[in-house]
Amino acid sequence: MDKSWAREEAYLILSKVISRGAYSNIEIRKKLNSSGLEKLDKALVTEIVNGTLRNMIYIDWVLSKFSNIKEEKISANIKNILRCGVYQIMFLDKIPDSAVCNESVELAKKYGNMGSSKFVNGLLRNIVRNKETIGYPDKGKLAEYLSVKYSHPVWLVEKWLKDFEDKFTEELMKSNNDVPPLTIRINKLKTNKQEVIDDLEGHGIACSEGLYNEEAVSVRGTSSIESLEIFNKGFFSVQDESSMLVSKVMNPKPDSLIIDVCSAPGGKAAHMAELMDNKGLIIARDIHQHKLDLINKACSRLGINIVKTQLFDALSIDKAYIGAADGVLVDAPCSGLGLLRRKPDLRWKKKPDDLDSLSNIQYEILKNASLYVKKGGALIYSTCTLNKNENIEIVKKFLAANDGFYLDNIENLIPQNLYAPDAKEGYLELFPHIHNTDGFFIARLIKR
Repeated sequence: MDKSWAREEAYLILSKVISRGAYSNIEIRKKLNSSGLEKLDKALVTEIVNGTLRNMIYIDWVLSKFSNIKEEKISANIKNILRCGVYQIMFLDKIPDSAVCNESVELAKKYGNMGSSKFVNGLLRNIVRNKETIGYPDKGKLAEYLSVKYSHPVWLVEKWLKDFEDKFTEELMKSNNDVPPLTIRINKLKTNKQEVIDDLEGHGIACSEGLYNEEAVSVRGTSSIESLEIFNKGFFSVQDESSMLVSKVMNPKPDSLIIDVCSAPGGKAAHMAELMDNKGLIIARDIHQHKLDLINKACSRLGINIVKTQLFDALSIDKAYIGAADGVLVDAPCSGLGLLRRKPDLRWKKKPDDLDSLSNIQYEILKNASLYVKKGGALIYSTCTLNKNENIEIVKKFLAANDGFYLDNIENLIPQNLYAPDAKEGYLELFPHIHNTDGFFIARLIKR
């Protein structure tokens, strides 16, 4: 199948993500699984879609400098064709600019009209002629400069500049535009690391040791690892190393009772079950039955039978389990700002008001979940965001109102090679540009 069809698939996916609010990771996987594209063309589709989303503010800024038509007067179809084209011209050196222009024109003819195709042709060729001198906005307005250069919303840039130092913020934003590693977690209940690596390498998939977790393997060279036979046999799960560390900080023991109050899609519950040698009980809860079905399906594939799913709202209180659990995990619903390199469309979906409403929900869930912890038991609070008001500030607020809990030193529960300056204080902050993981926050509290 030729490259023009791959680029059309990329355009169609991008349009659905931008215009209809689809999630890029889900839409890419769904489209590619039914596309019939070759491996290299699948990689090109993924690169164009995610690359365009990661750089969209910059791309739109470039378009505004060269277009003689105001942005609001350009149809959504043509705008998305132009965005894909500009990304390829400005960021993909191996693709001839002439080919990008020609194929963008053909897409404009198909999804626009003859007039719009001429507009696309002239605009893209003008950008090609001047691409070496386009540059960025003036650095004098730092937030605007960083917003355009690294394509993050201004409100988010301003927030991070307030929370972190200028250099830290820029390095974080730069890292958010990198392609994240794909990491799998070996299921020790069924196999061992070497057996999985041998099988993956036999399929032409490059493997290397994980950075921090002994059960982690970093893989490269596949766009459909979940289609492999050993995945279906339950030999591994796809999970970032930051997420694996949550279960390590919980440190669950065999025969324990663990309650995972916001469990879906169940990766952490399954990991805890593996760490417990599939002995004990993990109650995995969510407010949506279809998400509980995903947990049940995953546990069945992995050979786990100690996870019991329950339809339950974490904002409610279950009196049956008050003071009963050895460990309670609150992997709270959050803004997801630690996942921007893995889910680049999130930066366009989130709004400043979302952060304030989430923090209230997070605190209520943590407060309710704490009731289930027995004396000496652990309460783990985690998020995949980099917003202090959803992370350490929630923990501080909880501790101020609950002197029956304290932050527990986690130095002995995390890998020695992990940079964790606050581990002794009982919590861990992970950043893409420092740890090469998703952004994460993990705190361990103990009930007195």
